[in-house]
Amino acid sequence: MGTDMPMPDVVDRATWQAKVDELRVREKAHTHEGDAIAAARRRLPMVEVDAKALLVGADGPTTLLDAFEGRRQLVAYYMMWSAGRPAAEQCNGCTFFNSQVRELSYLNAADITYATLCQGPYEETVRYRDFMGWDVPWYSARDSAETLLEGRTPGMFHLVCYLRDGDRVFETYWTSGRGVEAMDVSYGLMDMTVYGRHETWEDSPEGWPRDGSDGAGFFSTDGRPTSQWSRLEAGRSDDLG
Repeated sequence: MGTDMPMPDVVDRATWQAKVDELRVREKAHTHEGDAIAAARRRLPMVEVDAKALLVGADGPTTLLDAFEGRRQLVAYYMMWSAGRPAAEQCNGCTFFNSQVRELSYLNAADITYATLCQGPYEETVRYRDFMGWDVPWYSARDSAETLLEGRTPGMFHLVCYLRDGDRVFETYWTSGRGVEAMDVSYGLMDMTVYGRHETWEDSPEGWPRDGSDGAGFFSTDGRPTSQWSRLEAGRSDDLG
């Protein structure tokens, strides 16, 4: 960005604080509405799914039930995958979201397991995970995605919540699109800044940056997902075999 970027008006601190306080009322209402939506989500019914649905993990073939790792709940991110394509051509968005799910101990302490169920072959996709330096539980759901995502579009990204009752598994909630923003902190921090996300759909003042998340935006840099560059600079191989 150049130094000639448009900026907000400059006012005295009292005037500025009054505007912040005015906005805070709306922010609190937004928080309370989010709490109400979460309460409704907890009251949704659920649907049983095949606990023996095939996954492939580090030890070979396994099941959806095993992916719980003995815990009561499972949050699974169904990552998109372009089979046979190089690392530089894998999904910018999935890389963006998966890169931000790091510390799992708090979820685990709440009896929740998090796992990525990638919709490509295990050996190929786990090399991508290792190149990126992710240490989340990783499985291939290539052979079961169509069944587990019944009524949705396999091959697209989805975030799905499951509940285990003994050896039975139930789907309690799912989301896609902007719903998966629950996984990331970058957007939340961007939303607090003057220039926001740079998206064309944002309601921003005239002249604000509009280069967006993809293409020339922050998702991709010089032709590949942005977060890959630090891995290459660290000497990691992006060879997916």
